[in-house]
Amino acid sequence: MNEEHLLRIQAIAEAALLAAGKPLSLDQLRELFTEDERPARQVMEHVMMLLESACENRGFELKKVASGYRLQIREEYAPWVGRLFEERPQRYSRALLETLALIAYRQPITRGEIEDIRGVTVSSNIIRTLLEREWVRVVGHRDVPGRPAMYATTKQFLDYFNLSGLDQLPPLSDVRDLEEIGREIEKNMQAEIEFESPKDDDKNEQTLH
Repeated sequence: MNEEHLLRIQAIAEAALLAAGKPLSLDQLRELFTEDERPARQVMEHVMMLLESACENRGFELKKVASGYRLQIREEYAPWVGRLFEERPQRYSRALLETLALIAYRQPITRGEIEDIRGVTVSSNIIRTLLEREWVRVVGHRDVPGRPAMYATTKQFLDYFNLSGLDQLPPLSDVRDLEEIGREIEKNMQAEIEFESPKDDDKNEQTLH
């Protein structure tokens, strides 16, 4: 396959990623082509490497996350790009971040186990928000009285936090407590939502040391 053909495939992939507004897998990108012109998987992987190199010294980058590839603004330019938006992004509550961090690091984990570690009640609103955002899902039920639901993170969680896998989370040995873990995973957020914690979560909040 000659260079001109590779550059054409690269341009098509770039256009598709810009238009999609979400991650696209290699197979999804290959499906853009008719059967007789569809590039082999190895060719498509090579094209994505070319596209990644083409983004060097640009304001955006090609990022591989759990669901595939996406084009995104480089983190260092976020302060300037953020001025395009009138509303200032709002931050998540400490209680939500700690709950999400525990699910990410201890999955599968039940709500009761989260409460035992945090030392406070986990609001139903927090669990509902995480489920609605599709950051966590129920993966089974613990074989104990009451059969409580066990929660784990999803591909959407990895995509949103700019991760391709859980192994990219900061090691527990590198962070002191759940609040610091929350800050570590929060720094890669592309958008933030407001969450008002119930009174139970505002009282006597404890962190894991």
